[in-house]
Amino acid sequence: MKHRILIVEDEPRIASFIEKGLRKNGFSTQVVCDGEQALQATKFNAYDIILLDLLLPEKDGWTVLKELQQEGCKSSVIVVTALDNTKQEIFAAGAQDAIQKPFHFKDLLDAVNRQIEAE
Repeated sequence: MKHRILIVEDEPRIASFIEKGLRKNGFSTQVVCDGEQALQATKFNAYDIILLDLLLPEKDGWTVLKELQQEGCKSSVIVVTALDNTKQEIFAAGAQDAIQKPFHFKDLLDAVNRQIEAE
């Protein structure tokens, strides 16, 4: 079974880089570029993992995290951000993991695999 991953990233170059790498590793992906699209996508599709940037147009990642929790979303959330927030702040907001930009794809893939193993 292919694991489904929602990539929420407003930088097309980064979104493409992540999507290509994940597909190469056998994952099914969908990319959206703002927080509102992310919330809409989760209403109509089930994802194993959501890769979430915090600095997004429409609704920022913090708001998306809050609304996902309120809706009872079961997806694991990995925050992928250039912000200097501590992991503790990110975990307190409801995410299961965090990756700091810039990152090596292997580190992102390791984080994804940890969440899959934790299911």
